[in-house]
Amino acid sequence: MASMVLDEMCDPSDLKRYDTEYHLALSRGSVDVRTKFQYAWCLVRTRNNSNLQKGSDLLQDLFRNSNSDGEKRDYLYYMVVACTKLKEYEKALKYADGILKVQPNNHQVLELKKEIDKRMKRDGLIGMAVAGGAAAVVGAGIATLIGVAIAKR
Repeated sequence: MASMVLDEMCDPSDLKRYDTEYHLALSRGSVDVRTKFQYAWCLVRTRNNSNLQKGSDLLQDLFRNSNSDGEKRDYLYYMVVACTKLKEYEKALKYADGILKVQPNNHQVLELKKEIDKRMKRDGLIGMAVAGGAAAVVGAGIATLIGVAIAKR
């Protein structure tokens, strides 16, 4: 379930529509909460890091400016999604824990935390494999240089 939310993609026509609505409202001097949220949620459901960051920033702004606990919780949930997709796992877990302090049995957030842990482990292993591969290449390069130096003697 959580992986579905994290892997869900925005329809490009929806992104274009909400981008147009958002920027039109912005040019008029006032963006309503619904338009801002719809645009942010579309941005968060892309693979583009710039879009993800922009969506996350809009959600943070919505969170800061909301007086409703329910809205704040929803924005925080979508911020968890954005941070996870940006691989800002520590921040995502901090936000998730914020929701769980108020709703300790929130199954969506509990599942999302499990998925974040899974992705952290996967990315950690991938990161170690890449680092190990790079070290092997560097080691092989040094060994080659040593071999060449010895052969010249």
